[in-house]
Amino acid sequence: MDLPGRWRRSRTRSMLTRRRLLASTLALLVLVGLGAVNAIANTPVTVRQQDQFLAMPQAPGSAEQVSIDTSFFTTGSSPRPAVLLAHGFGGSKTDEADEARKLARSGYAVLTWSSRGFGHSTGQIGLDSPDGEVQDVKHLVDWLTARPEVLKDKPGDPVVGITGASYGGAISLLAAAADPRIKAIAPRITWWDLPQALFPQNVQGSSPVDGVFKKLWAGIFFTDGSAGDLTASTTGKPAPSENTTGPVGCGRFTPELCAMYNRVATAGRPDAAAVALLAKSSPSSYASQIKVPTLVVQGQQDSLFPLDQGDAMAKAIAANGAPVSVDWFDGGHDGGTETSDRVDDRVISWFDHYLKNRGLKHQSNDTGPTFRVTRTGGVDSTGFQVVLRGADGSRYPGLDGTADSSVQLTGRPQTIANPPGGAPPAISTVPGLGALAQAAQLGVGISIDFPGQNAAFDSAPLSSGLQLTGSPTVSLTVHADQPDAVLFGKLYDVGPDGKQTLPEQLAAPLRITGADAPDGKTVTVRLPAVDHDFPAGHRLRLVLASTDLAYASPNQPATYQVGLASPLTVPTDNALTTEATALPARTWILPLLALAAAAVLLLTGRRRRAMPPPDPALAEVPLQITGLSKRYKGAADRYAVRELGFTVQPGQVLGLLGPNGAGKTTTLRMLMGLIRPDEGEIRIFGHAVRPGAPVLSRVGAFVEGAGFLPHLSGRANLELYWQATGRPAEDAQLAEALEIADLGEALERAVRTYSQGMRQRLAIAQAMLGLPDLLILDEPTNGLDPPQIREMREVMIRYAATGRTVIVSSHLLSEVEQSCTHLVVMDRGRLVSAGEVGEIVGGGEVLLVGTPADYPPEELVTAADKAAALPGVASVEVAGHGLLVRLDGLTAHQLVAELVRLDVPVERAGPHRRLEDAFLSMIGGSA
Repeated sequence: MDLPGRWRRSRTRSMLTRRRLLASTLALLVLVGLGAVNAIANTPVTVRQQDQFLAMPQAPGSAEQVSIDTSFFTTGSSPRPAVLLAHGFGGSKTDEADEARKLARSGYAVLTWSSRGFGHSTGQIGLDSPDGEVQDVKHLVDWLTARPEVLKDKPGDPVVGITGASYGGAISLLAAAADPRIKAIAPRITWWDLPQALFPQNVQGSSPVDGVFKKLWAGIFFTDGSAGDLTASTTGKPAPSENTTGPVGCGRFTPELCAMYNRVATAGRPDAAAVALLAKSSPSSYASQIKVPTLVVQGQQDSLFPLDQGDAMAKAIAANGAPVSVDWFDGGHDGGTETSDRVDDRVISWFDHYLKNRGLKHQSNDTGPTFRVTRTGGVDSTGFQVVLRGADGSRYPGLDGTADSSVQLTGRPQTIANPPGGAPPAISTVPGLGALAQAAQLGVGISIDFPGQNAAFDSAPLSSGLQLTGSPTVSLTVHADQPDAVLFGKLYDVGPDGKQTLPEQLAAPLRITGADAPDGKTVTVRLPAVDHDFPAGHRLRLVLASTDLAYASPNQPATYQVGLASPLTVPTDNALTTEATALPARTWILPLLALAAAAVLLLTGRRRRAMPPPDPALAEVPLQITGLSKRYKGAADRYAVRELGFTVQPGQVLGLLGPNGAGKTTTLRMLMGLIRPDEGEIRIFGHAVRPGAPVLSRVGAFVEGAGFLPHLSGRANLELYWQATGRPAEDAQLAEALEIADLGEALERAVRTYSQGMRQRLAIAQAMLGLPDLLILDEPTNGLDPPQIREMREVMIRYAATGRTVIVSSHLLSEVEQSCTHLVVMDRGRLVSAGEVGEIVGGGEVLLVGTPADYPPEELVTAADKAAALPGVASVEVAGHGLLVRLDGLTAHQLVAELVRLDVPVERAGPHRRLEDAFLSMIGGSA
């Protein structure tokens, strides 16, 4: 017996135990102190929630009714101001529950509701129609008036505010115009003029019907409303059929909105009737009636409702004599830092001042600065540097700023082309890719301008920095061989190295009518409003492109000549100063927490482990896992993965098999560097895996589907995804990946037309871009029907045939047996068995191969002849809708692979027995 060794191990454990005890005691003392502070400062407040459906007239004076699903939140029965909290487009009252509780704890009675056509409310979507959704809000105010918990200025006159983002922001404005009982509003990232938002026109003095159709955003709006919530199966929201009351093809929209969209989308430009219809849902049409204190929150990363919408809103309401404050925050519909749907402290302060403290005298700065801009780079309580106007000159400057700089641009008139059909289009922004727009501030963007389709004019290098805050203007002279010229204006920041970035990825649509006149047409145009710092040594580059992916360009080919007619006017705001933001009161505890963490690391001996060197002996081995363990917090006695180990060789299709909860997904997440193991090691081609390890560039992964832009084709989605990786286009090997995925002509169709199986194959094609040496697929056949499963199986077999390696997880033995060469069987985090498929499940002398039920009998006979001619097959006979194959040397996997190669559609294959029973028996025997 090794007594000295045992004693040393025991003594080491004892020393570690004492160290951990001391560290834990120190950390506990600090945390107890922090807990006492929080317990005093944050005593829990119980929020009561009351859910009910309210019946409302379908239209004013109508006997028909709609049912509106509501929730009422309050912390007590004493009277208090009320806040109506509206949701965004495509959402429901459920999305606002957390924010409603936050407001309730701040001393408000809060009412949320699902707007018509959303959530469990009935009716049709009217885009905040005055005769529909606006009337509903008036009835909600009636309901609040009858509640004893709601404060009243006088009987029948409740103290009510309203806030919401996007769709909910517009209803805030429209309701304030329609109902004088609403005392204050805080609309966020929303529209003021809906025709200008969906048909923008940045040529000064032009008619609204000359706007350029914002086809991508409009398409997303109307697809969501017509086809319903595409995430209904995972969000719990009702399927579209539950709310569909309109004619076929209109989904939940009112028939007139549906007809308008179909007409405009077909024509590619608006008409007078479309502008008039959308104007009814525009707060700008009722501007003179909005006279309540208004906090305008608009996003800088927002190509749907840009800063110009908030600018017009603020100026019009301020002209009525109402107090107005404006926030430009670093986010929006495109923003990677989307926080606009949250009720932040500024909104609560606004309501505190104008609802709770009505009639009391307060200082002018009680609600914060009149104008505030957030810029990345500094730190405050929200993670952004706050720049604001000083109290001595605090007024909202608007998009024209308070001062102008004139920047001379150079360049001769240039001739460009609008290609037939407007393709290929330039790219400025793509809805939903806001994280890339934010990355553009660091010089990484997705902007593309095609040669021959854009004119560019540059400034000289700046001798000193230039801070743009607002919307630049410039005059252009445009000649065209068509009556209209459609252009997209962009102002780039060009560094000394020639790298250009497009601030916030925004472009200004321009339709120049009458450009075919002999002298052309000279117009003044307004470029996108941004807050951007051009450093000294950089240049400004004005680009006029003839196409843009997000907008509808003319289908007719055209030639334009574009020249400058004036310098560039750049607005600035010299009164902006950086706020000295006070740290939260709790911040003093942070040093103590840091001390406690350092003590734990010091006394337990835990250090950040250095990256182990590569192992040359494993340079050709795709994956080796050794002693891998992972235990999640709160599960001290249960490992998600425990002491797992196996090796995968090149060319294998490895099935990671086990029931739900076996630890498969946890293993794959560790393999991809998404989470760290507690113990053990993962090596890919000899390199240890850590989050962000360079070797992960050789791995492609498909985990629980991928998000695609529904109005783009499959090919466009893949190209944008690859471009976002920042790797050279030639490295994508797109053609090879697409050949393996075998999407055919569907690749050129919009993704919204895809079946679930096609979406899965597109997602796998995305994972295969660059032809990674190791492809990881987590449950790729979930939700697929048998034919789609067969197609997915063929994709995996073809990919492995290129000499690369595939790992696929599943809980179905029958599935992985037909797709995989090797298996790793897991149960409760442990390895049960590993090896070739035949060794684990048994090859079976007789194999039953199933084909689709509609497979023609004559082709089934031909397939039997093809199978019988294969080496390693003893005999084949037709059995129902399949083949009964007697094997003599071939494995099941080899037979399936050969049949796929021969274009025989294999739907199921396996020995003549219950494969699932065999698997469950194996798992049960290992427990």
